[in-house]
Amino acid sequence: MQLNDFFEPYKGDVKEVAIGPEGKTVKIGGEKTLPFHAFEGQVGTPVRFALEVFDAPPEGWPEHLRSSYADVLADPVAWANKCVKQFGADFICLNLASLDGENPDMKRIAENVKKIAEQITVPLVIMGIGDKDKDAKALVEIAKVCSGKNLLLGPLVKENYEEIAKAALEGGHGIIPQSPLDINLCKELNVKLTKFFPKEKMVIDPLSAAIGYGIDYSFSIMERVKQVAVIHNDEMMKAPMVANIGKDCWKTKEAKEDKTQGILWEAITAFTLVLSGANMVIMRHPESLRLVKKLIS
Repeated sequence: MQLNDFFEPYKGDVKEVAIGPEGKTVKIGGEKTLPFHAFEGQVGTPVRFALEVFDAPPEGWPEHLRSSYADVLADPVAWANKCVKQFGADFICLNLASLDGENPDMKRIAENVKKIAEQITVPLVIMGIGDKDKDAKALVEIAKVCSGKNLLLGPLVKENYEEIAKAALEGGHGIIPQSPLDINLCKELNVKLTKFFPKEKMVIDPLSAAIGYGIDYSFSIMERVKQVAVIHNDEMMKAPMVANIGKDCWKTKEAKEDKTQGILWEAITAFTLVLSGANMVIMRHPESLRLVKKLIS
């Protein structure tokens, strides 16, 4: 008798989502078991990591964070290429910081995104600023201008999901539906989206929190989403998950006060959420990324 004789195969799986155009495509998801349970089933693609790049120089960063990117903060293309070539990012997550002002030029922002997408060698994730109206206008314009580049666009929330998702579908992009730490709201949004948008182009963001600032809620929700998909075979919850942790980790007083503490704060947050089921983690400090990759390997 072998150990496998005691296991029952899980009924469900997580969809595999391909991000990026031909020649740059990276896949996430595809597992048929729980995180790190290779002894129970197919583990799918490796966990992927994105580093953040801002389309306008970021404000309020502590010097021990800024120093990693000091030579490229004013040039998003150079910043993105440094993240890929020097720090080993699987994706670039472009934060649309330029939206945070009065009357942002959506066409200019979209053309800038296209320029960045064409000059890097990895797929591009686009994240708005959390303003439902500005995000919708910008992401719709980006979806049109960058048609065929298979970007991953987010966040989509209940107030703007329809217009962004329709533009993404027309432009051939993936989307990140976001729900506020509630598995029922997460499923509700997924149900609405899958009426017209393919599940194979969705990556769920259940919202993440940093260690000491609500990570227990994030962990519980993400763990439950993964279990519902894999164990209970719920078709509406089978999308891969993203943990977008950079902002929440580096706004903590602990990370701002001390470099080593900040790096560890982000790295341990990332690893904790990988254990809960995150398929992609968006991070900010390259040293935090290095530590998490080392832990997983």
